[in-house]
Amino acid sequence: MNKLFLALFFSVAFLGLTAQTNKLISGPWAGNVELRTAMIWLEVASDVKSVLVKYYDTAHPQVLYTLKYKEPLGKVFNPIKFELNGLNFATTYAYAVEIDGKPVMLPFPTRFTTKDLWQWRKPAPDFSFLTGSCAYFNEPQFDRPGKPYGGDSSIFNTMTQTPANFHLWLGDNWYTREVDYTSAWGLNYRASHDRAQPVLQAFMAAMPQYAIWDDHDFGPNDAGSSYLLKEDSRKIFNDYFLNPSAGENGKGIYTQFSYGDVDFFLTDDRYFRSEEEIYDSVNGKPNAEKSYFGQQQMNWLKNALLFSKAPFKIIVTGSQVLNPYNKYECLQHYSFEYHQLMDFLQSQKINGVLFLTGDRHHSEVIRMNGITAYPLFDITVSPYTSGVSKVTGVEVNNPFRESNTLVEAQNFAKFSFSGKKNERLLNVDFIGSKGEILGNWKVAEKELRN
Repeated sequence: MNKLFLALFFSVAFLGLTAQTNKLISGPWAGNVELRTAMIWLEVASDVKSVLVKYYDTAHPQVLYTLKYKEPLGKVFNPIKFELNGLNFATTYAYAVEIDGKPVMLPFPTRFTTKDLWQWRKPAPDFSFLTGSCAYFNEPQFDRPGKPYGGDSSIFNTMTQTPANFHLWLGDNWYTREVDYTSAWGLNYRASHDRAQPVLQAFMAAMPQYAIWDDHDFGPNDAGSSYLLKEDSRKIFNDYFLNPSAGENGKGIYTQFSYGDVDFFLTDDRYFRSEEEIYDSVNGKPNAEKSYFGQQQMNWLKNALLFSKAPFKIIVTGSQVLNPYNKYECLQHYSFEYHQLMDFLQSQKINGVLFLTGDRHHSEVIRMNGITAYPLFDITVSPYTSGVSKVTGVEVNNPFRESNTLVEAQNFAKFSFSGKKNERLLNVDFIGSKGEILGNWKVAEKELRN
C-alpha cells in the first residue's frame, strides 16, 4: 500500500475540509464496539449516490479493508450504518469515509479500540465512562419565547478531551418541539438537526456511544405509551444510535451490554409507561395497571439481573428511582412496579445494583437503606446544555442525598472502575463545563453485597 496515499486518506490534521463535507450531515463515529465486531454510523445528504468506509489496524496500515453501503440512499434523512466483522480484540482501528467516490477529510481522529479478551486470562481491566443527560440546542424560530433554554454547549468540547472508554446518554438526548412531535418527519428532523451540531462531531467520534431515551427525545413532555407516534420514534432512535439491540418483539428500546466486569441494563421508561395521573393505589393497594417498565420489560430485567455475575450491575433509566421527595417523574410514583422490583432484589439477594438516571436538571446521589441488605444508590447526572433546575422545598435538605453530590450547574459525570478482584472500587466525579470537579462520590464493591 502506498504510504503517501494512506497519509492523505487517513490524516486527521487537515486545515480545511473537502467539498464532500457538505454531503456529510453528521458523523462518522464508531459504536457497539465488541471483541471482534464494531459499527460505524454517519448521516449523508439526500443527493448522495454512494458511500463506503475504509479501515485498517493501526499496527498494520498496509492492510486496508473496504465496505460499501448497499442499502437505498436518496431519502430526506439518510442515517446509515456499517457493520465491521472479523476484527481482532484489543486492537485499535482507524477508519475514513468516501462519499460519491471522494474521501471526506475531517479535523478530528476517527478510530476505535476493540475490547480486550480478559476473561479467564487476566484481571478485569480498569476503565471509565462518561455520562449525563439533557442536551438542548437552541433553534430560535421553533423555541418558546423568552430566555433561550439551551446554554453553552462547550461542555461537549470538554468531554471530547476527557479520556474514557465510552459515553452513555441518559435521555433527553435531543428536545422535540411543538413543530416536531406531531409528525414522523418532525421527529426525524429534530434527531438529524441536533445530531449535526458541529460541537458534537469530534465528541461522538472520540469514544463509542450508548443511549437510552426519556420523554423529550421520545416525543412530547412527559409522553408515555399513549403517544401516537411511538413506533416512529422507536425507529428514529434506532436509526441514530448503535445500541446492541432494542427491546423484544418489536417493542421498546431496552437492551444490555457489558464493559470489563460491569453489566449495564439500559431500560426504556417511555414506550410502556402509563400516565402519571393514573391512581397509584386502588383500595389501599398499589395499582397493578399503572406501569413504568411494563411486564414484558420487567420480566426481561429480572432475568437479566439473575443471569449477571458482575460485581456492579447498573440499571439505567430516564427518571429517578429512589428519591421519595421527588414530586416529579420517579419510579416511586409507580408503586406497584417499584415494590415489585425492590422485592425481587431483596428476595433474590441480587448483589451490586446501582441506579443511573437523568432528567432532573441537577445531579445528586440518593441513598436508600432497608430495601436490601446493602444500601441502594441512585446516581442522577443532569444537565448537559439545557436549563438548570435547582432543588426546592423539602429537597433542599434531602436526608437521603449523599454529601458532596448535589450539583446545580451544567455537568457530566465520569465513572471510573479500578482495583483487584473482589475489591473493585467505583469513583464518580461530577465535572463542570470547563473541566472543574463539582462533586465526588465513591462506593466499593464490598459495600454492595448481601
